[in-house]
Amino acid sequence: MGGGWDGWEVSTWEPSEGRSITVAVRKRTGRGSGGWGRDGRGSGERERGDRENAEIVRAAGWVGAWDERHLGIEEPVRRQEAAGILQFASGRLGFVPDEMQARVLLSTAKRGILNCCRQWGKSTVAGIKAIHRAYTCAGCLVLVASPTERQSGEFLSKVEGMVRGMGERVRGDGKNSLSLLLENGSRIVGLPGTEGTVRGFSAVSLMVIDEAARVPDEVYKALRPMLAVENGDLWLLSTPAGKSGFFYENWEHGGDEWERVTVPATECGRISREFLEDERAQMGNTWFGQEYMCEFVENGRNLFRREVVRGALVDREPLGL
Repeated sequence: MGGGWDGWEVSTWEPSEGRSITVAVRKRTGRGSGGWGRDGRGSGERERGDRENAEIVRAAGWVGAWDERHLGIEEPVRRQEAAGILQFASGRLGFVPDEMQARVLLSTAKRGILNCCRQWGKSTVAGIKAIHRAYTCAGCLVLVASPTERQSGEFLSKVEGMVRGMGERVRGDGKNSLSLLLENGSRIVGLPGTEGTVRGFSAVSLMVIDEAARVPDEVYKALRPMLAVENGDLWLLSTPAGKSGFFYENWEHGGDEWERVTVPATECGRISREFLEDERAQMGNTWFGQEYMCEFVENGRNLFRREVVRGALVDREPLGL
């Protein structure tokens, strides 16, 4: 293989709250090591060499134990991606995340759920993850699904604006009406929320399901197999919409494979207290709890409350009739 470990590269990120994230990276010299691409770019095989050979050995200074658990994993490519994405967001896209947005950007989880209030920036943060994946992983496929084609189009429009801001050429892939093709061959494709029209894709590196609480379960089940070949990542973004559907089930009962992030409006510094008080008065506690406080509430569509149905179920051997 050749080469040995050569020194340290330290990057420090300061979120808007003034805290700092320090990431120490160890570089290996020799064949394929390349340089450290601070701006996410490089020449020739430099990016690939960096992703393969850089090792994040410590990340600390803002969330404590969360850093070691989520950044101290075994895949060098994913550790390298976590190290560079904040610099990419700020330096290339002009986006300075708050602390929770930075946590999502840094996450290397294979499965993630953002249960966040309206106007927190779910689609912006997911869009940055999508662009960074497409930009740093040549030839990969990123899929974005939503309840409707219009909503997928809005997501793609936001992503396209960020890519244009990087000075990159923007064009479609020639096959899909909602698509972006980057110079490195990577694609970002938007899909409608109907089971019969989302099929046909494979080897997906990253899948984002926007407004996931409003996407039908059959669409979700049709989308998941597309992740199989690449063992791709899946992120669900939404505010709640009742106690039913795959978004609710994965949030409440999905197990440890899911990283769950929730941010109610009262913890979002961009939304004023006065606005929220007015919204609560206008909407009532139930709707306010759902739209702004990330609460899964009964929506009146079920005859019996979900807890009642679950409590009535018992494990029993089938009758031998």
